[in-house]
Amino acid sequence: MYIAMNRFKIVPGREQDFEGIWRNRETLLDEVPGFVAFNLVRGAKEESHTLYASHSTWKSRDFFVSWTKSDAFRKVHQGAGEHSDVYIEHPVFEGFEVVL
Repeated sequence: MYIAMNRFKIVPGREQDFEGIWRNRETLLDEVPGFVAFNLVRGAKEESHTLYASHSTWKSRDFFVSWTKSDAFRKVHQGAGEHSDVYIEHPVFEGFEVVL
């Protein structure tokens, strides 16, 4: 199993906008080979930002990498810069191989 996460720092007061972007987007993940599950999680709220992470689980790293190279990936990520006023900075990617 492989876990892919992106950490997002969101402008204070824009949390509902950010959650709405994710709630209303087309993901196509259910059609992707090797996809297991997705969660958007909210972390600590700091004075400067609120922390979020997108958390997807895959059968293997290879399935995840294939997704990132697919037309479906490009389709769902086109226009990602339209909401730059919601983000403090670019998301930070973290990938993990499940060991237990």
